[in-house]
Amino acid sequence: MATLSSHPHPFPPAVNRPSAPNLKLIRVSLVSASKYEQSASNKNIEGETNSLTVTERRREKRGLVNAEELKQREARERREEVNRKIASKKAISVILQREATKALIEKKRGPNNSKKLLPRTVLEALHERITALRWESALKVFELLREQLWYRPNSAIYIKLIVMLGKCKQPEKAHDLFQAMIDEGCVINHETYTALLSAYSRSGLFDKAYFLLQEMKDTPNCHPDVQTYAILIKSCLQVFAFDKVQALLSDMASQGIRPNTVTYNTLIDAYGKAKMFQEMEMTLVEMLQEKDCEPDVWTMNSTIRAFGSSGQIETMERCYEKFQSAGIQPNIKTFNILLDSYGKTGNYEKMSAVMEYMQKYHYSWTIVTYNVVIDAFGKAGDLKQMEYLFRLMRSERIKPSCVTLCSLVRAYGQAGKAEKIAGVLRFIENSDVTLDIVFFNCLVDAYGRMGCFAEMKGVLEMMKQKGYKPDKITYRTMIKAYSISGMTSHAKELRYLVESATGAPLGMPKPDFRQPGY
Repeated sequence: MATLSSHPHPFPPAVNRPSAPNLKLIRVSLVSASKYEQSASNKNIEGETNSLTVTERRREKRGLVNAEELKQREARERREEVNRKIASKKAISVILQREATKALIEKKRGPNNSKKLLPRTVLEALHERITALRWESALKVFELLREQLWYRPNSAIYIKLIVMLGKCKQPEKAHDLFQAMIDEGCVINHETYTALLSAYSRSGLFDKAYFLLQEMKDTPNCHPDVQTYAILIKSCLQVFAFDKVQALLSDMASQGIRPNTVTYNTLIDAYGKAKMFQEMEMTLVEMLQEKDCEPDVWTMNSTIRAFGSSGQIETMERCYEKFQSAGIQPNIKTFNILLDSYGKTGNYEKMSAVMEYMQKYHYSWTIVTYNVVIDAFGKAGDLKQMEYLFRLMRSERIKPSCVTLCSLVRAYGQAGKAEKIAGVLRFIENSDVTLDIVFFNCLVDAYGRMGCFAEMKGVLEMMKQKGYKPDKITYRTMIKAYSISGMTSHAKELRYLVESATGAPLGMPKPDFRQPGY
């Protein structure tokens, strides 16, 4: 982007807003900064003499008012805490009632009662399962729905189910429902076709998706629209089929369908992730030339993520400034991208400036924000700041994820803190965090780095108890740890056992552990 101008700070001030100063690493709190201002005010008042001027007496009075406001706010926070606990109890009660309703549905499937259920009961149960992508359970409830005396075929319900099955990679089930719609006399329109086409393309069945696209063109009142093409384009981009994307764009033009903002954002995001910066910039320029396609915050996020993730920090900052000057305001995802980019390049001063800016203008942190900063400080070896942020995360009632725990374990492993890893494992035992194979591989790597081979082997037993099977990365990491420590016999023995069990060479590429997403 040769036309983008440089700027010394990634956060240009708005009208009448002072620019954020360059900051050193700080402890970040999501509580208002007035506590610190009050503390400073009190110190100044204590140091005053009896010969105060009128202005100084006013300042003293203002400090007392601030102290009273602080007490009122603390009282309000205590009331909110009590109300939050009451609301939590009510929420538990509602959940228990819903579970009882689900159990009631199953019990009423007998020959006498299965056709006399209340519509609201069945429809709510179906909606919950669709939202949770529990496709098998959703289809059972849908069959129960079709058995009801009051049932009438509804195209909207069918479309929701087909979309859900597409997300769950069940294209054949989606086709069965599409056929059932036809059999029941439902109106088949372009929205129905688009739902089925999405199911095919999500599963990589592009031949069937293209056949369906052609069928839509030949069917009256079912012609594809920009949404249909956008879904197919996105699926092609996910498998890096850029040649098919260009063919689809040409096909859109021949049909008289203009790309919209979503289409361009999809292309910009895909080109950015593939490091195809020239194509990304050309698409952005083309988007700017369209009268009805205004860039939005998604455009900005995709662009700055592309440059930030590749270490082009100055270009990322120029793009950020350019989008802001165009009137596009950042959101929490924007700041997560900036934090992640600065953290990965070791630019902790600017990272802290972003954190300060978010706090000052009341951007609420999400789990992704915490995962990014915890991982960054962990990699920097600042365990004290990392642990502080982890405590702050929990105090804000944000549940740590497996990504959070991976960052903690990785940092403790690099610092040689085996006792801290044991603390993480105790936390897991007392929580309901869902683990995955990546976490166990991080655990194996951490123990291997510290030479704790008994604990490293113990992870395999832990995995077995939790229902996980070691993968190639697990064994490669163990073999690498043995080899680095000079335990070549252990490394050869483990390699032989694995290759004998799998019948394939193990290889020794460098393990690639998870980075926090945003």
